[in-house]
This record gives sequence, C-alpha cells and structure tokens, in this order.
Amino acid sequence: MSNPTQDAGVIQTLLDRLNSQRLPFALSLKEKVDQGGTLSDYDIKRLEEVFADTQTLQPMLDRHPEYQDLVARILHLYKEILDKATENEKNA
Repeated sequence: MSNPTQDAGVIQTLLDRLNSQRLPFALSLKEKVDQGGTLSDYDIKRLEEVFADTQTLQPMLDRHPEYQDLVARILHLYKEILDKATENEKNA
C-alpha cells in the first residue's frame, strides 16, 4: 500500500529532476542525433539509468494515471533519439 504524501514528495522530486536534468539532457541528445551525431558511451549509460528508473517507478506511475501522458511523451522522445542514433550509426 502506498502513502499518498510520500508519493507526492517522490513525484515532485521526479518532476524537478525531469525539468532540471533529464529533459535538458534528452533535448541535447535529440539535437546531437538530428545533426547526424551518434551516442557516446556516457550518453548510453545515462539512457540506461533513465530506463532502469522508469522500471523501478512503474508501480507508482500505475497509481497515478494523471502522469501517464507525460511519461509516454518523454519515453517517445527517448525512442526518437534511439531510432535516429541507430540510423546514424548505420550510416557512419
């Protein structure tokens, strides 16, 4: 069973991290791959962390469907980055 106050605190922290770290990082990666670049080992490691965090947080996200659209949009952005990076690797 979840604690609504604890969930609220975790969600606020995650939103803060999204705005200050994860979204700027994702947008910089998007720009990089859109310009034909590829992902570095560091970029890949950070993306792995994002996906691992998403898996860990899935139960809380299931309890808060109001955030599903936001999560889906962010994951779609990461998918676009990975698809373009893969295309760039093939063309390199």
